[in-house]
Amino acid sequence: MTVPVRAVLFDMDGVLFDSMPNHAYAWSHAMTQFGLAMTAEEAYMNEGRTGSGTIDILAQRFWGRSATEEEKQRIYAAKSALFNTLPEAKPMPGARDLLGMVKRAGKQIVLVTGSAQVSLLEHLEHHFPGCFRRELMVTGFDVKHGKPHPEPYLMGLQKAGIQASEAVVVENAPLGVEAAHAAGIFTIAVNTGPLPNDILRQSGADVVLPDMKAAAMFLEERFQETE
Repeated sequence: MTVPVRAVLFDMDGVLFDSMPNHAYAWSHAMTQFGLAMTAEEAYMNEGRTGSGTIDILAQRFWGRSATEEEKQRIYAAKSALFNTLPEAKPMPGARDLLGMVKRAGKQIVLVTGSAQVSLLEHLEHHFPGCFRRELMVTGFDVKHGKPHPEPYLMGLQKAGIQASEAVVVENAPLGVEAAHAAGIFTIAVNTGPLPNDILRQSGADVVLPDMKAAAMFLEERFQETE
């Protein structure tokens, strides 16, 4: 018998919010002032990695060394400043309905994001009232190793008090899918960006779906199968 699902673990950018175009723009444009370069496509490929980790990859490539902590803070501040000038990202179409269905089904909702945005909880509560609690959130402040390392999702399981077999992950990024797969969790990849489906499959997605509506239908059926 299939183990009942007790929690759904959600990524944020590109899953709950249609924010990746803004992130890709900010990364690709803010890096030039530091002698670094990043294409928008590369930003999508590195989605889910901590800002520090992303900056280190660029520093190694263009400077031949790791960035110092001071450099990381300065570069990330520049990226964040540009990001904050862009129009606020709207909730991903279908995200509210999906979260509502999961909540009505009595499943725990866990956030697992590489974001280190201080006002994260308020932002989520504004758009998805009553769905998220701080004690069931894993952010960039909480982990030592960001995605694609499994630590963020393993920490999410720990906070929810469940085993990997009792959870489902909803992701959109290759590194996030890789992290969830490495944590041993059934992973739905919702392809909300420009990358080919095959990249998500190769990263370890158990199923690739086109949008949040399809994810809601898939999860609802899975809940019914395991009741």
